[in-house]
Amino acid sequence: MKTISAIVLSISFVLPVLAQDGSSMAKETEYKVITIVESIVPMGIGRSRMIENKTEMNTETYSTDRTDGKKSDQGDVKRKDLKVDEFTETKMLNFYSATGINFQNIASNDALIGARMNELAKEGWTLAFFASGVESNAGQQDGEGIYITRMVFTR
Repeated sequence: MKTISAIVLSISFVLPVLAQDGSSMAKETEYKVITIVESIVPMGIGRSRMIENKTEMNTETYSTDRTDGKKSDQGDVKRKDLKVDEFTETKMLNFYSATGINFQNIASNDALIGARMNELAKEGWTLAFFASGVESNAGQQDGEGIYITRMVFTR
């Protein structure tokens, strides 16, 4: 779970890129990623959030090239420099409450997600695709888990 939690420090971003439209002229397309982390921790002690980054990033700043397949300068890239300070964090409800799975919490989260998607649609964003995964409770000794969804929007 610790490995998954480290990976799931939810980062979303808006990245302008050039996309070819089939002609010799290129048009600019923006991508926005919104990450939703919903806790599967019993008793409601987990944290569930919808995360949306507000900082533009340049991947070249944090990328290095290998010339022989082995030597890497990635040690020169500091993890603290990768962290963004400006993002929106929307509180959500956990899947579980004291009595088990809570369907009202799920419906409430769906309402929040749908509301944000409708806001984005009004701003001209279109859902291009999404990916989701689960690190679920592995039994009585685990007691931890998350459900993560990344939605990628374009305009």
